[in-house]
Amino acid sequence: MTECHFCNKPDNEKVFQNELIYAVRDGFPVTYLHTLIIPRRHVATYFDLTKEERLACDEVIFQLKEAIEQEDNSVQGFNIGMNAGECAGQTIFHCHIHLIPRRKGDTENPRGGVRGVIPVKQHY
Repeated sequence: MTECHFCNKPDNEKVFQNELIYAVRDGFPVTYLHTLIIPRRHVATYFDLTKEERLACDEVIFQLKEAIEQEDNSVQGFNIGMNAGECAGQTIFHCHIHLIPRRKGDTENPRGGVRGVIPVKQHY
């Protein structure tokens, strides 16, 4: 295996951590406070996680949502997403979940949300 971008993150970059999961701010954020939830165990995609790891990710998503809303009261919504496989846009093959805070006016027309991965399908 080549060196993994997420396997050796230093603790000072982590905004949350427990025995199964940690979280960091995205290095190329879509919006301010865009956060990645990352399992400690090296697996390629969400579909490779154990049930325990999936539940831990879900709990952390809710905890971070609350923390982000407390830090920035302009947040009015969220996108949650993950890329599983190269054809889905995955570039780092260590599972990670994007928690993207959204604010009114951060894009001209947010309708369609994650459907925007295929631009012609976003607005319906």
